[in-house]
Amino acid sequence: MEEFAEENKFGDDEIESVLYIGREVSVFKIPPLKANEGHRAQEWGDLGNPLWKGRLRIIERSSGVFIQFEDATTGELFAKADYDPAKPSVEAVLDSSRYFVIRVEDNGKRAYIGMGFLERTDSFDFNVTLQDYTKRWKARLNPTTPTPENPSPHLPAGPKKDYTLKEGQTFSIAIPGRAKAISTTPNLLEGSTSSMSTLTSGNGGVPPLLPPPPSVPRKR
Repeated sequence: MEEFAEENKFGDDEIESVLYIGREVSVFKIPPLKANEGHRAQEWGDLGNPLWKGRLRIIERSSGVFIQFEDATTGELFAKADYDPAKPSVEAVLDSSRYFVIRVEDNGKRAYIGMGFLERTDSFDFNVTLQDYTKRWKARLNPTTPTPENPSPHLPAGPKKDYTLKEGQTFSIAIPGRAKAISTTPNLLEGSTSSMSTLTSGNGGVPPLLPPPPSVPRKR
């Protein structure tokens, strides 16, 4: 889409920016809209014989955006339409992507005219320009409030804890592997204690005496 960075003074203190220029557009007189039906370009009569031909410009000023139909040579204004995204003054027809219905106003009087582009690329750029302005208009109505800092979702919520050591405090470090080696070493004392407890159970703590060996018979 061709973009225009042209800015001119409008009046005494208002800056205007030209958002779009349609080099050649045609204007048609259209019949009244039928109830519950949209506009159709094929109902406008001979599209090769328009009511007017000229230039179209979309102009943004501090007071809003305007669609102006001007003489391509002299710049004389033929018609002007205020574009308000809250109540758009542009409506696409049902049977073509190159034709639109524009609501124009003059001294409190309102009228609807048909408008057509020679090329579909021109109508596409016209649409995109209005859509871009509508996005900026909505952004101004609903500005996003920036947050000072977005905490990481991986950090625990709540106040930060103070892990610094106070005077006189110490801490110990467990070295990996040491505890495992100690826990897996057999405890010999524990086994001895278990055996002693088995031997002394039921004898008041005194180990029982073994019976004497049998006597060997003497030879005669």
